[in-house]
Amino acid sequence: MYNFDIEINRKNTNSLKWDFNKERGKDENLLPFWVADMDFKLPDSIIDSLINKAKEGVFGYSDPKIDYYNALIDWYKTEYDVNLDLKNIIVSPSVVFSICTLIKIVTKENDAIIINEPVYYPFKSSITVNNRRPISSDLIIRNDKYVIDFNDFEEKIKNNNVKAYILCSPHNPVGRVWDYDELERIVDICNKYNVFIISDEIHSDFVYNKKFISIAKLNPNNYAIVSGPTKTFNMPGLKISHVIVNDKKLKDDFLTEFDRIGYSQQSIFGLVGALSAYKYGKNWLNEVRDYIYNNILFIEEYLNKYLPKIKFIKPEGTYLIWLDFKEYKLKDKELDDLITNKAKLWLDLGIIFGKSGSGYERINVATNRNLIKKMLDSLYSVFKDL
Repeated sequence: MYNFDIEINRKNTNSLKWDFNKERGKDENLLPFWVADMDFKLPDSIIDSLINKAKEGVFGYSDPKIDYYNALIDWYKTEYDVNLDLKNIIVSPSVVFSICTLIKIVTKENDAIIINEPVYYPFKSSITVNNRRPISSDLIIRNDKYVIDFNDFEEKIKNNNVKAYILCSPHNPVGRVWDYDELERIVDICNKYNVFIISDEIHSDFVYNKKFISIAKLNPNNYAIVSGPTKTFNMPGLKISHVIVNDKKLKDDFLTEFDRIGYSQQSIFGLVGALSAYKYGKNWLNEVRDYIYNNILFIEEYLNKYLPKIKFIKPEGTYLIWLDFKEYKLKDKELDDLITNKAKLWLDLGIIFGKSGSGYERINVATNRNLIKKMLDSLYSVFKDL
């Protein structure tokens, strides 16, 4: 049993989440619930593997061996019922790096790439920084659940000659875990218009009360999966991820792009940490997922009881929640001012995820229950009389 109630002091650890308020124009005393980074200690098996590697004292160039690939293949088979082929796996430093690389390979400058806003904001920036055109088919709310407007999705693909689609699965920030029939509709439309699917599945191990379905289960004509252990086991600082492709030319092109930018070997600590995570981290994951889900239930109960004007959109996946403040009829700047300067919290303002995120806030709930309670009490102190 792991104790996730322990408060770990992450101040002065070079933590982006806890140490860089001032550099980002924020009050140093804000409680951070923004970046998707957990406040939990990793299992001892991963920590010990990193310590043992450090004790060797030599950190030369490194590449993954067959045991790394086998561990990843076993994870996909056990967790997602997907049979990976070793020759289709590429190890890369991060998911966003992989998305940018794929954008450069499968599209040309000024090509249109479609996304579903509100969505993880690096999708849009990855498109624009590579001189492509972002097109959003905004998600719509139906029966208190976000869904894809497939008529709009297809129409925008057709009218804009869209070449690629970045799918967020599970979806960040709205927490949807797509059903099989939804994914099937996506694949049918993308196949029809020859749209390449980049499926970001980094949150796939945080799913509640349903089954995650990888896009690989539907085997579209043209696709790549970007994912890794960094969200699952909270190790983004180790710089390790993977790309799954179904085409030899795509893999060759991806590796050629590595050569163009001068990237070659992976971080030895990333390889060691990921291998240990995939081999020995399942029990820890089961427990941390349960703890986070209970955080979600705790927040739901608190808001329903004390702040019913804040609409809680219960996530099916991820450790992020998406709160609707629109009933307060505040402009985004006013909402941000209240949360930042009155409640003394650092949340992610919904508008950064796209125009359809206006009036919302994204909150990272992968932290100890005491901090969750402090965050909620801070919101209560500001919004109870509005």
